[in-house]
Amino acid sequence: MKKQLFFVGVLAAVAGFTACSSDENDTPAPQILSTTVTNLNIDTASTGKFTLYSLSENKIIPNSDSATTKWDIGFQALNVIVNGGVSGPGKTQAQFVTGVFANLTTAPTTGYATDSTAVKVAKAWYNYNFMTHIVTAIPGKVIMLKTTNNNYAKIEIFSYYKDAPAAPTGTEQARLLNFRYVYQPNGSVNFK
Repeated sequence: MKKQLFFVGVLAAVAGFTACSSDENDTPAPQILSTTVTNLNIDTASTGKFTLYSLSENKIIPNSDSATTKWDIGFQALNVIVNGGVSGPGKTQAQFVTGVFANLTTAPTTGYATDSTAVKVAKAWYNYNFMTHIVTAIPGKVIMLKTTNNNYAKIEIFSYYKDAPAAPTGTEQARLLNFRYVYQPNGSVNFK
């Protein structure tokens, strides 16, 4: 009887250890986030602050967290900053590349820069028509980011106006940014 109880106890222990090790191996790998952000309010120029955004969390970060690494990119009217250099305590770096967003399946491994007083991501994404005062996104201008956590993202801003009209007339509400992005959470340069 003692041998049977001992044998049952050993089997239970082995089953318990096997179950624990199996759970550890079943942890899913982080998934690539591909999304579109619509009507992000970037009308903050009068406050001097930026609308801060976390790509990994797909949400606005409060300005009270501007001195943290919780955000990746910030928008203010036509200006764009990244959380690095003079713009924030992070190590986020950016660069512009030209190409069709969907076809850019790999992030560059070099060529990134942090914000400085001389260089910001800012004005490379849009055209401004001085006659009509209309801002249009430049097709094929993609912001590539290497985040503080050494993850990669690509962003394409496609409209500066509410609900992203195909042909803005200047009567639409401005400073409501529309962009698409892909965030790779595992440190890989591949967006597939």
